[in-house]
Amino acid sequence: MDEIIDTPQVERRIFHYAGFWIRVAAYLVDAILLWVVDVIVSYSLYGNYGFFDANYLQSIISFVVAVTYFSMMESSERQATIGKMAVGIKVGNEHGNRISFGNAVGRYLAKIPSAILLAIGFLMVAWDDRKQGLHDKLADTYVFEH
Repeated sequence: MDEIIDTPQVERRIFHYAGFWIRVAAYLVDAILLWVVDVIVSYSLYGNYGFFDANYLQSIISFVVAVTYFSMMESSERQATIGKMAVGIKVGNEHGNRISFGNAVGRYLAKIPSAILLAIGFLMVAWDDRKQGLHDKLADTYVFEH
């Protein structure tokens, strides 16, 4: 005897990958925000003159703040930094789901080779079918419009 079992249907979603210029706009918002944080930290640590001095401690602090900011925000429930939220995009895995904090850290660190290669790793977003930069490919992440 044949038995028909009801199986749940897999929901198929159509994703719209975020293009180059909308991602640039999001990054500019985030860069301005991080610059303000850098200025505040620098003034609080070094006073009025310290901000203009090249200083390794300030560079390390700026790097740690940036890694923490991008990683925490992109792995959060919102899946986006403030800049990404402002322009309506988010980061996710191939199914659009949240990425882990570790994956987000890896994605951020993968931006280093993207930048070192004459920024070609970032420009890849413009011609890739899924709008992935080198850092997205290395971290297996995608940026979606929502």
